[in-house]
Amino acid sequence: MASRRVLQIGGATVAVGTVYYLYSAGGNPKVAEKKLEHDMSAAGARLQGKDLSAKEAQKKGEVWAKEAGATLDRTVDSVRGEIKQADSIVTAKMHEAGSKVDQLKDEGTKQLKDAYKDTSKELQQTADNFDKTVTKKTAEAKSGISSWLGFGK
Repeated sequence: MASRRVLQIGGATVAVGTVYYLYSAGGNPKVAEKKLEHDMSAAGARLQGKDLSAKEAQKKGEVWAKEAGATLDRTVDSVRGEIKQADSIVTAKMHEAGSKVDQLKDEGTKQLKDAYKDTSKELQQTADNFDKTVTKKTAEAKSGISSWLGFGK
């Protein structure tokens, strides 16, 4: 009874397979036979470890890896170029800022020296005026006191 069941399952499998290959071949028995032979040789190759699709996949994977590597290399080179360009811009801006700082320092020092000279001049002039005023007032006070005491003319 078990062998009868195996025959029924085997027969049904063959019938379904035949219908599948005929349907996929568009009803042409020659094309269906070629597809069946191709699938059987591929299955045999897989069982023997000679899977053609695995070799093709490996080749495609290698090609893809080369393309991806080349793309990655181009991207890395592009980024490196942009980094060099940014570095040169930053360096130029740093030199420009340093020059500006030096210029501002020189201008500030000059303004400070000019302010010192002007302030010194004004202070000296004020001190001279104060000295003249004190001398004049002292002379006036002496003459006024001398005339009170009778020492004056």
